[in-house]
Amino acid sequence: LVTTTTTTMKSFATAAIILISTYSGVDAFTATGKSPLVAAPVATRKEWTTGVEIELPDFDTLFDRVQTASPLAKHVMEGNSGGFESLAGNDSLKWKKLENNERKTVHRIDKLDSYQNIKTPLLRFRSSIKGPLIGERFSHFIMDLEERKKWDDACARNEEVYPIDDLDAVNTILGDEEKYGTCTRVGVGYTQTKQSIISPREQLIIGGMQEFQNGATMLWGTEMEEQHNYLLPEGQRHTRAKSHLFAATLAPTDGGFDVEYLLQMDVGGGVPNFLATPALVDAIKKLFDHTKRYFEGGEGSELDMHLKSLSSRGSDLEVLREIDEIEESFTVEMDFSKEAAHLHDDASLLPLFFTP
Repeated sequence: LVTTTTTTMKSFATAAIILISTYSGVDAFTATGKSPLVAAPVATRKEWTTGVEIELPDFDTLFDRVQTASPLAKHVMEGNSGGFESLAGNDSLKWKKLENNERKTVHRIDKLDSYQNIKTPLLRFRSSIKGPLIGERFSHFIMDLEERKKWDDACARNEEVYPIDDLDAVNTILGDEEKYGTCTRVGVGYTQTKQSIISPREQLIIGGMQEFQNGATMLWGTEMEEQHNYLLPEGQRHTRAKSHLFAATLAPTDGGFDVEYLLQMDVGGGVPNFLATPALVDAIKKLFDHTKRYFEGGEGSELDMHLKSLSSRGSDLEVLREIDEIEESFTVEMDFSKEAAHLHDDASLLPLFFTP
């Protein structure tokens, strides 16, 4: 019975990982601890989409908890370059080592039994990938349904329901560009798992992507709270799975990039941690196996075709730009010719434009 349940959980857990990325369902919008909850600043609420008010998380709280648990995130946010080999090695948290094998794609996995006073294990994964660091592609593996199906066969629905396009305003709220980087994408996402022996789960998150001057990228997100349920898409409701903490930090190295991935997830429905943890570990390993295949595919791979497509698109844009410039120049010349023809009828004005 335990074996069957664990296998089912492995199938389920891959789809329980959020659309873009997730953080604390309570903590990201409020400051928690022994003191009462403190609401996020009102300035973070806005009708980013007409008629729909969306609340941004408390970014100071969110990123502080990310970098406390992720040495690589802290390293990047302090403006440093390099990956794991550049870390000082100081870690204030008492992690339990689950796996440590440099030959594997995910070469280290650590666990905290609780974090943020929440008795749900926090998992930390480390992987080193060869190839160009393209944060958008890593995010694409998680948020795009068709791409996700390549490594996750349990995902039934995966979509960005409310993209936020006013990135200038979001970056103004973030404030400290040197510390937090530049937000290049943000939105509200929804994901749902398939029916199996375990009933479907759903998540509603706001997540985004930060890009830093040192070349690093960080994916972040926040599980939305109950007061945000009006953002859920129409349809039957399911058991909520909640990611109390998520972040993925990608830092460039020589010939590749290092990734530190945090996940503290309660899969909901009373599933015990000793069943959920192995399932989540298996899910993240599949994500990184897919990542490795994609970035290290070489000539003729999906990445190669993607880069060539971008290059071709860039060339096409350059051609269109040149055509626009030619057309603009031609229009100016035509207008001038018409004006000259008109002035030709007025001999008194000709000396202004023509010399003998």
